[in-house]
Amino acid sequence: MDAIKPKKSLVEETYDILVDAICTREFLPGERLNQDEIATRLKVSRQPVNSAIAILKSEQLVEDTGRRGVVVSALDPDFFRSLFEYRQLVEPFAARLATVRQPADAALTAREILDRGREAAAKNDMRALLVADRDFHEMIYRWSGNLVIQTSMRTNWNHIRRAMAEVLSDPAKAGPIWDEHEAIVDALLAGQSDQAADRMTQHIRSAYDRNMSPVFGAEEAS
Repeated sequence: MDAIKPKKSLVEETYDILVDAICTREFLPGERLNQDEIATRLKVSRQPVNSAIAILKSEQLVEDTGRRGVVVSALDPDFFRSLFEYRQLVEPFAARLATVRQPADAALTAREILDRGREAAAKNDMRALLVADRDFHEMIYRWSGNLVIQTSMRTNWNHIRRAMAEVLSDPAKAGPIWDEHEAIVDALLAGQSDQAADRMTQHIRSAYDRNMSPVFGAEEAS
């Protein structure tokens, strides 16, 4: 029997819609967010919209720009370089822990996500791709059993989604991501912690190249 999940508030629902629109490029960097128009489209008052935008400001996803009001924040190459450097340290460690601490139904859970990701890649469905990619990495964090890893990565995941959305519209770049995911899972399920960590490291480096280089012309993360 599953526990009853509390209903989200209007602010939470509004935030979820706005952050999804930003991360999937429905709202582009530099685009102005008109609170009145958003409230009308979502059929809510300005209050939940303003509160949601305040949260987005605190997460540096939007910013004030004087007369233009609130706009979607630009993609900062220095910030994203730092984020991927952090991922190169944390996620291989999470894969090592997950190899040891994975649950009994790990193979079934991983297969469902991998199949969903490949289906989204075949259909070139960017929204579904971003959801499946998030679910894959959150699965590894959860299996690690480390609450600090789970919390810190959840805090930064929307920024990672933004970078990924810049290039995932190219179907040729989506397939290799899921080949890498499957290789990580294969090593993890086989109990090969070193190999799982090495494959995760290479996956993060490849993700940096796919996401950062086309957007910023950035060099590979060290």
